[in-house]
Amino acid sequence: MAIVQTDDTLGGKPRLEGRRVSVLHIAEMVIDAGKSPETTADQLDIGLDEVHGALAYYYRNIDKMNKLREEQRELREQIKEESPIPETAEK
Repeated sequence: MAIVQTDDTLGGKPRLEGRRVSVLHIAEMVIDAGKSPETTADQLDIGLDEVHGALAYYYRNIDKMNKLREEQRELREQIKEESPIPETAEK
């Protein structure tokens, strides 16, 4: 199992080789959401070794991962600000 980055897959984010599962997504499930590595592996249909490999990569590259988290947060905020609120939505 290897972690790879290719510009044409997941926007170049680190991911499991041969899969469209990012290291950050796995970390968010385990670290942020508190899911066990076993549950994460089951839900993403990947091996437990892949979950642990992704987490090891995450912690070895924590500065890079924090930068990706910040970029995602900024993108979500930008989309939220630019998205029109439907007329029928409650304010």
